[in-house]
Amino acid sequence: GVMEKLGLGPEVLLQENPRLIYARLTGFGQTGKYAKSAGHDINYLALSGVLSKLGRKDENPYAPVNLLADFAGGGVMCAMGIVTALYERTKSGKGQIIDASMVKGVAYLSSFIWKSQNLGLWNRPRGENLLDSGAPFYETYKTSDGKYMAVGAIEPQFYEQLIKGLGLDSEKLPSQLSFSDWPKMKEKFASIFAQKTQAEWCSIFDGTDACVTPVLSFDEVASHQHNKQRSSFIKNDQEEISPRPAPLLSRTPAVPSFQRDPFIGEHTEEILLEYGFTKQEITKLYSDKVIECCNPKANL
Repeated sequence: GVMEKLGLGPEVLLQENPRLIYARLTGFGQTGKYAKSAGHDINYLALSGVLSKLGRKDENPYAPVNLLADFAGGGVMCAMGIVTALYERTKSGKGQIIDASMVKGVAYLSSFIWKSQNLGLWNRPRGENLLDSGAPFYETYKTSDGKYMAVGAIEPQFYEQLIKGLGLDSEKLPSQLSFSDWPKMKEKFASIFAQKTQAEWCSIFDGTDACVTPVLSFDEVASHQHNKQRSSFIKNDQEEISPRPAPLLSRTPAVPSFQRDPFIGEHTEEILLEYGFTKQEITKLYSDKVIECCNPKANL
């Protein structure tokens, strides 16, 4: 309701410009019991049902940082709504209001989990299923140097290459999908992975279809051969590393900025001047704490 109090609600602005696309990104949505309640990613994730599926067996559910509800269910879904509305406007000539709720967004994002429950992928308790750390062939394992390898050998032909790389004989092992043997197999895999360094395991599995890859830290990703070949990460003029914009468009690829990130308020005055505010008005806004300015260069 903040925008309405300012007289800038969607109904008002759409009267001024019927082609306007007005996106409203919130946690709980515009209506409902929690609409006016405060919350964070973990709360939206909890209310969506998704949080109940995240975590290992016999442990509390856990939220994976704030990526799922905030950025995926919220930001990405909202951006997709804007793009969809822009496309629709080319046909109707009209704008519309987008209600992007993080609860609904992340719930919809989890449609795969809902739709695959009857396929045997999610019909067991948390932490005992194929993709949630239940399976020994979809798990992370610690190496002798304290690093980790990620294993995702789901298909039988990939699983066979995993078994071969581990130096085991599939003929002497339980069936890949023998659920009752999964805990025992995880212990076996863990003990084997613990015998070599991450680099040694990479030398064994790189170039195979065993679906085994190193778990790279932020300090390592940019120097990994594959990421270097793809130019997946960039350095700015302060030598700070960040991901390159994605996805890559063939005809109009994004051109990344190699400048440092701006300080909060660094360009406030510049933008307000551009929009016709006077120096005196800007000074008043600043003294009234309406705006925040930050000039990184000293005025000597």
